[in-house]
Amino acid sequence: MPLSRTLGSITVTALTDGEGAFFQPRTEAFPQATAAHWAEADRRDPGSVTGDGQWWLPFRSFAIRAGDGPVTLVDAGIGPADAPAASWAPVPGRMPAELAAAGIDTADVDTVVLTHLHSDHIGWAVTGTPGRPYFPNASYLVQRAEIDAAKTLNPGLPAGLIAPLRAAGQLRVVDGETALTPAVRLLPTPGHTPGHQSVLLTWADERMLLTGDLLVHMVQLVDPDLAYAHEEDPELARTSRLTALRTHSPTVLATPHLGTPFTSPTLPLPLPPPSPPRPIPPQPVDHEVVATTRRSGGQQLHDQWSARRDHPPERSSKPLDPG
Repeated sequence: MPLSRTLGSITVTALTDGEGAFFQPRTEAFPQATAAHWAEADRRDPGSVTGDGQWWLPFRSFAIRAGDGPVTLVDAGIGPADAPAASWAPVPGRMPAELAAAGIDTADVDTVVLTHLHSDHIGWAVTGTPGRPYFPNASYLVQRAEIDAAKTLNPGLPAGLIAPLRAAGQLRVVDGETALTPAVRLLPTPGHTPGHQSVLLTWADERMLLTGDLLVHMVQLVDPDLAYAHEEDPELARTSRLTALRTHSPTVLATPHLGTPFTSPTLPLPLPPPSPPRPIPPQPVDHEVVATTRRSGGQQLHDQWSARRDHPPERSSKPLDPG
């Protein structure tokens, strides 16, 4: 049964579509993190590191439901075997089984919030040939800045994702902060991508922030100033991260890629003096590695994990419409 948390009458359910080891050493993904940062991050989130020191990350979406009402889904996972993320992520995802285990039918979903358009967040948005919205009754909410940047993020996005949603009358483009209900708001949090957005839930004095990729590892809660190497605009991403954590003071974070889905954003603890910086070898333009299926990192899948800015090779010309 998927894990869930409640705020008043709202239930938030974590739906894990897949998991695997990251394609590159975490010291390259966060080159400014010190040994002290990593020690504290591993203490807080031991599930995010394998026995041989790799970054192990899940790929999650979240379902928001008030009582027996309709469902708002935040992000759409890595998708089926022929999804856009198939060239690098551990597809096929298990979203259909996760939804069923949570008692959610695809027809129950009336809103899909896409925090951004990287392929590990849109996998079940449009499926089949020709591509059709997987959630037939849902409006798909995307920030206008993300739509405007879609072709740059991945040349296949306009035809493979945006066009099918528009043709079905299910694309809703939003501009900036947007209230979906009195308790649910979209917050622009750009930087990871130009139109990245997060979701803030408020109930009495409780606040849950569904982050999207505003932060991707516990080390960015140990020190929110730390930049992630695969952000479109690291400085803007840092500003968005700090603003969201300080301005909205969430009591719970719901994150796609941390070891556990729900995290208390405790203030950074005092760290010991940093160890001398280690030289980071220059990164090649393209990376190809093999994802592991076990936490030991020993057994390897045939899936190749390629990377550009986020996790996947978003510059690929592979259309998002499978087939």
